[in-house]
Amino acid sequence: MNGAGKNEPDGTPTHDPGKAPTNDPSSASRRRRHVAFVALALGATVLPLAVLAMLLGGVTLDGLGRIGWDFLTSYPSRRAARAGILPGLVGSISLISLTAALAVPIGVGAAVYLEEYGKRTRIARIIELNIANLAGVPSVIYGLLGLGVFVRTLGMGRSLLAGACTLALLVLPIVIVASREALKNVPDSTREACLALGSTRWQAIRQVVLPMAFPEILTGVILAVSRAIGETAPLVVIGALAYVTFLPDGVLAPFTTLPIQIFDWVSRPQQSFAVNAAAGIVVLMGTLLALNGVAIGLRARLQRRKA
Repeated sequence: MNGAGKNEPDGTPTHDPGKAPTNDPSSASRRRRHVAFVALALGATVLPLAVLAMLLGGVTLDGLGRIGWDFLTSYPSRRAARAGILPGLVGSISLISLTAALAVPIGVGAAVYLEEYGKRTRIARIIELNIANLAGVPSVIYGLLGLGVFVRTLGMGRSLLAGACTLALLVLPIVIVASREALKNVPDSTREACLALGSTRWQAIRQVVLPMAFPEILTGVILAVSRAIGETAPLVVIGALAYVTFLPDGVLAPFTTLPIQIFDWVSRPQQSFAVNAAAGIVVLMGTLLALNGVAIGLRARLQRRKA
């Protein structure tokens, strides 16, 4: 019969040389190692997610009852029942918007230069080395840099602009690396086709390469925003306020953010302020998810148009 094991002339069955015997000890050992590795990888994924879910669940249960329109539209107060997060919420949204406006053009421009023009130049190698080093610098060091350069040397003071410039430096390596990877994924044949049709190099980059890479560049922007919106240490160093009873009226105005407001509430001994802090964390997470949702939706729309 076809597919059945063949027999020798004396009737002894033979094994297919292309198939390992099922009782091969080495094959069974490989299967056990494979199962053990899959279980280890699954555990490494599920355990942090479970811890994160427990933390977020506990914070949500503690703070969800405190969230309301009055909490979102009120100013901080020495009485926990009257305290709100309006200055921190407006300050966070303003700070992140200004940070993205500063970091994204500079980061994408640096990525275009490094990937399209300066691949083999010495200055490009120096820039790449510094970007790799900056990615591992603690955030508080950026705060000290912002304090020395933006707050004091450039005379910005403890303003929204100084905070945005400091956070822009913090997230710039993320934007540059993600943008370079996006540009690398654009086929070289696309560039060559544009040049063959008579376009200049800059026209090919601006009209073809960047639009094709833009959905993936947005991924880097999402990561940068997620990193910046939760930062506290650099803003504390440059002098962001913790107790603010007004909204910023310009880029040179003093400000506060949600993480700083939450930090101020957590540091107080009253339990009612801890409930306010939990509610502030829930609002911060909701703001982050909303901003990321908008960026992800825009990226998906651009990818559909690209397809």
